Order: sequence, then structure tokens, then C-alpha cells
Amino acid sequence: MISYVLSKLLPLCFLPLGLSLILLLVGVVLRWRWSSLLSLVLLWIFSLGIVAQGLWRLLEIPWQRRLVSSAPSADAIVVLSGALHPAPGVARVIEWSDPDRFLAGLDLYRANKAPRLLFTGGFSPFQPDLPPEGQLYMKQAAALGIPVAAMASTPPVVNTAEEAAAISKLLRSTNPFVSSRILLVTSAFHMRRAQRLFESQGVKVVPFPVDFKARGTWAGPLWRDPLQWLPTASSLANSSAALRELLGRLAYRAW
Repeated sequence: MISYVLSKLLPLCFLPLGLSLILLLVGVVLRWRWSSLLSLVLLWIFSLGIVAQGLWRLLEIPWQRRLVSSAPSADAIVVLSGALHPAPGVARVIEWSDPDRFLAGLDLYRANKAPRLLFTGGFSPFQPDLPPEGQLYMKQAAALGIPVAAMASTPPVVNTAEEAAAISKLLRSTNPFVSSRILLVTSAFHMRRAQRLFESQGVKVVPFPVDFKARGTWAGPLWRDPLQWLPTASSLANSSAALRELLGRLAYRAW
């Protein structure tokens, strides 16, 4: 639990908002004008859409969105957690934040790319009343016609490293003497780190990245879009999310 909390809190000191607040506080206390100005410059830079998009493109290299029909066959399709949101209300409805991973997993299974569809049981200790995401994925998939016998989910896991270990154990439980080949479905910016962690567990990975954050170049050059040069809160959030993933890669040496 302590390591989980630290993994969420420590990066905040190195992200634009946290670092800017630290610099601003130092500038006020020590009366260093340059420190206060630097905090504003950092916020301005990382609030630009052109910067956020540049960071996303860096993280998503070399991946490109592929058609399901182009994916090779594998022993299993593995869909990582991270797409659900508990909505307010006594009905306790859980909504989709972004269903790209889930839908891609279903499409791959329907295209007969693998006989098994595996989900990870993403879980937050800060939301103890929520069931692991994998259970909810299986329920939704069954409602959409996926055979229950073809699906499985890991026990609760709190990060990508635990997801990789749990999936590896699940695969070995059915075929302990053969290294399984999986179609790994996760967000493009997260794929490199996820692939490294799964391969460290002895799993052969075929990446199937989805949920791309960078805008495709075919939609037009970014620098010609005036909105990309204006600071916005959403661009600051995107820059922060991208930098957090870069810190994660550094921590796991997933370059």
C-alpha cells in the first residue's frame, strides 16, 4: 500500500503543476524572482497543445493504428485495465472513460485471432467498493455475445507490473511448458512499458496498440492549427499524463 501511494505521489513533484508550485514557493520564500518567473514559464509551455501533442507523439513512436484484420493469430488476447469510471448516484452505475481497449479486444476475438480473451483485474485501494475491472469487462463482453468459457480475468492488480505477472501465471496454469504468444491490447503511449514488463515474465508479445492520443498527421499539420498554440487546462493535463508515462519508463527502464 505504501509503495502504491508513493508511486502516485512522488511523480507529482516532477510534473509541470507540482514543479511550478515548488518553484513559486521557493521564489516567494527566498525572494528569488527568477524562480517565480520560471514557474510561470513552465506552466505556459506545458499548457500548449503543440507541446502536449509532441510528447504524445514521442511516446507513441513507432506504433500506428492497425486494422483488426491485419493482426496475426496468437494464443490469447490480453486487454489491460484502465477504462472505467464510477458515476455519481445511488444506482452505482460504472461508465466508460474510454472503451478503445475493451472494444479492440472484442473485435480481435470475433475475428478469430485467438481462442481466449483475457482481462486484467485493475483495482485501486482508494476505491475499495469497486470490483476489479476485469470482472466488469467479462460481464459486458458476455452481454455482447462473447462466450463466458472463452474469457478469464486475473485477480485484483494495482499496476502494469502486477498485470504482467498475473497474466503470466494465468497462462501457465493452462499450459505450463510452453511460452504463450499474446496479442497485447493497451494504449499506444503505454505499450512500450507494458510490452517490456510482459516479456520479462516470459510472455511473447504481439503489440496491438489503441487509444492513440497524438493526432494523425493525415488530419493536417499541427503547427497550422492556431488552437494548438493557445494554453489550455486540457493541454496541461495531457502534458502531465505524457510526462508521467516517461517517468514510468525511466523507473522500469522501458526504453
